[in-house]
Amino acid sequence: MLVWPPCAANHAPVASRQIILFKPEDPEAEVPGMADLGSPGSLERTLRPYNIAPDGAKGAMGTTSLYGPGLVIEVPSAADSVNQLMASVDDEETAWPVLARLCRELGWKLMDPESGRTFM
Repeated sequence: MLVWPPCAANHAPVASRQIILFKPEDPEAEVPGMADLGSPGSLERTLRPYNIAPDGAKGAMGTTSLYGPGLVIEVPSAADSVNQLMASVDDEETAWPVLARLCRELGWKLMDPESGRTFM
């Protein structure tokens, strides 16, 4: 028997994984500093080709939420210049190919905020 919607007791909630996106000042450095990524408006234009864009709703105070395949990226909108972005990954199978392409083409890296490890 199929029951819709699925009962919450039968399904564990899916936790999103937090990832920081940044561009290293010196990619060869052991502990890279963070270079400027651009203004909030320029970042929105930069991420659009990766199917990452706002949905038109007002975000939290001082941030703009950009939605993409399997992820949400928070952009600080009050700053003139941004050097890091916070991504919440909800669907890893969908989000990782997008993040990998974005990092490869833009020279960005990912960092786990809990461990500080960088990758890609």
